[in-house]
Amino acid sequence: MMRTLKQRVLIALTATLIAAIVGALVGYLLGRVITIRLAEGKLMEHATRILVGEEAYSYESRVMLAKVNNSPYTYCSDTEIAWFRNMIYQSEHLKDVGHMHNGKIECSALLGQNDKSSEQLHPDYERWDGSKIYMNPTPLRFDNQPVTTVQVAGAFAVYNPYNIKIFDSPTMHYTIKLFSAPNRLAGHLEGSATDVDTSVPTLDGQYRLHNTLFSVRCSSRFFNCVTTYLSIPEALRADRTQLALYTTLGGMAGAFLGFICSLLYRHNRSMEQQLRRAIALDEVQVVYQPIVNLTTRRIVGAEALARWTSEDGVVVNPEVFIRLAENLEFVGEITRLVVRKSLRDLGEILRSRTDFRLSINVTAMDLSDPEFLPMLDLLVERAEVSTMNMAIEITEGSTANQDSAIETLRHLRERGYSVHIDDFGTGYSSLSYLRDLSVDAIKIDRSFTQAIGTDAVTVGILPQILAIAEALHLEVIVEGVETRQQADYFGNSPLPVLAQGWLFGRPITSDEFQSLLIEDERKARMDAA
Repeated sequence: MMRTLKQRVLIALTATLIAAIVGALVGYLLGRVITIRLAEGKLMEHATRILVGEEAYSYESRVMLAKVNNSPYTYCSDTEIAWFRNMIYQSEHLKDVGHMHNGKIECSALLGQNDKSSEQLHPDYERWDGSKIYMNPTPLRFDNQPVTTVQVAGAFAVYNPYNIKIFDSPTMHYTIKLFSAPNRLAGHLEGSATDVDTSVPTLDGQYRLHNTLFSVRCSSRFFNCVTTYLSIPEALRADRTQLALYTTLGGMAGAFLGFICSLLYRHNRSMEQQLRRAIALDEVQVVYQPIVNLTTRRIVGAEALARWTSEDGVVVNPEVFIRLAENLEFVGEITRLVVRKSLRDLGEILRSRTDFRLSINVTAMDLSDPEFLPMLDLLVERAEVSTMNMAIEITEGSTANQDSAIETLRHLRERGYSVHIDDFGTGYSSLSYLRDLSVDAIKIDRSFTQAIGTDAVTVGILPQILAIAEALHLEVIVEGVETRQQADYFGNSPLPVLAQGWLFGRPITSDEFQSLLIEDERKARMDAA
């Protein structure tokens, strides 16, 4: 009997030990898989972030190079160099700009009028569109930092070498590949050089080669690809604590294993997938910020704004998820959702008040989408709302070099929609630009509003902006009004000015907005009485 009991205890202990070992092994293998999946997700997010930044650098450099090549000033004169310096001062991504002829720098914002005997530079890459790339040319280095220079015709621009450092990661590596023509790899542009197979960086996606994880994002506009990569041992070392935890929990596998796996799977889902699901399930919220007439201090409109909370409970910045949707070409779904929900929420107000206007933000991709106008017209017609009650807000850069976008704006105004330029003063607008677009209103960027009452240079620009609006008969809307001083500044303008900002109300739900509007109307009746 004793022997049988000992055998049972021994069998139980043996079985427990084997189960613990098997569970720990399963936990380790599961933890390894999860850790690698997490690393792949982080690599793709990092690649997307770098590509967005790289496209911003490339776009600004092309705009700047076009300006230099069409300079209105005498070639390399003191006046032109001063103009260069002013442009660089306002630039976010560029460090220098100037003229180059036969590989010799003739003048630039930082070098001034360069010595004609300066060394001749030779491009490292020449692209199909005639542009040339110089990698780390000696005369243009800053603080021994490697720089990248791009030349188009006789103009050149130098990327700020410090901006690219924001992409450095303690755990992930990246490289930016350049193409001399579509699908023709030219060579390494930025980041760490890698000897990965040259066929990988030409295709979007995730790859695993030679025990290394790769995520690739390619730009269709500027023919370069961002490859982020990490070896599997590096990924496991970076999350060794997590791997150990999975191994420990694996020994307790069983009923809890499925629960833990489901949590980890949920945690591993990418932002793109979560956002697509939120749109499909109608979980992207729309809030409304009141727009007030500074003369009467009455609410005369509202701006519809998209808000999204991820499945992990994180409130995602609109600039982040709108940019993500735009880069992955499904931002039109968000625009449609905002139009549909805002017309549903505020339709009764729009139908009853001819003086009330609902503002909708649209992107450059929306303006180029042939389905945008029919979609907008259909939803407005179904809501039985007048187009006169609708305002379409665009940024200053939305229509740059896009004839189709400008044509869309023309059709919008023909149908009775108002067209507003958002964040006015922060882009590349000009009088001719405003004239060609024939917009109805400008929204002064909050950076100008915040400068009121300070010594900032931008305060001196405000009277000029108001004068432009008056000369072109444009309505003026001011963003970011937070203090009475700011409201009084624009309220004293001879122009009728509208304003929005925390002084008059933060973005709120439709129910809260309608309550606010009822209270506003009650106060108006009391004032009239």
